[in-house]
Amino acid sequence: MSLFKRRRFPVEIILLCVRWYCKYAISYRDLAEMMQERGVNVDPSTIFRWVQRYAPEIEKRVRRYQGSRSGSWRMDENYVRVGGRWKYLFRAVDKHGQLIDFMLSDRRNTRAAYRFLRKALKTMSDYPPESITTDKLASYPKAFRRLQTEGLLPKEVVHRTSKYLNNIIEADHGALKRVIRPTRGFQSMKTGYATIKGFEVMRMIRRGHCILQQPGVAGEVRLINQIFGLTA
Repeated sequence: MSLFKRRRFPVEIILLCVRWYCKYAISYRDLAEMMQERGVNVDPSTIFRWVQRYAPEIEKRVRRYQGSRSGSWRMDENYVRVGGRWKYLFRAVDKHGQLIDFMLSDRRNTRAAYRFLRKALKTMSDYPPESITTDKLASYPKAFRRLQTEGLLPKEVVHRTSKYLNNIIEADHGALKRVIRPTRGFQSMKTGYATIKGFEVMRMIRRGHCILQQPGVAGEVRLINQIFGLTA
């Protein structure tokens, strides 16, 4: 497998470490100790490099197993510490709390809102929105108008601003923060975004928001192995 070429550890060990780190809200050092108890001596910095390389790949490959999404979207922004400064994590879920898309950004302006909306629409091209609920950030209406002018967002899509309806995504922010907390912030936008991809996709799988052949952990392991060609 070219993705794992020149890695001195078995593919199964690499994927196990990436999956556990992105799933269980632990530090790289703690995970290295856990692996040592299993007879595998791996440095925390090595696990970090694995997460950077393979978490985005897992996120990309799992997308095809997402299944359908509701046409009622909820969008909001969260704060993430990167390089000692607060950055913005744009996120969207449907009305059932199933992930639509996410994007890490330096700014929280019209350009960023436009980029995120465009990215989310492309990601969910098979399941376009009927309505999108946001907070009262002034950048969103401007971004909506630009997308509609460009023909990327149908004019019949309803834009709503409702704190009550956005409770779903605000609660989801809290759950994601619990996974992010042990990182104590990210070193850079690149490493932060790659790691968050792993967090988001493992949360999606764990919550049953993907099509699995088996329920629970067995199905999760089977899916990850399957997308890398480790099982039939």
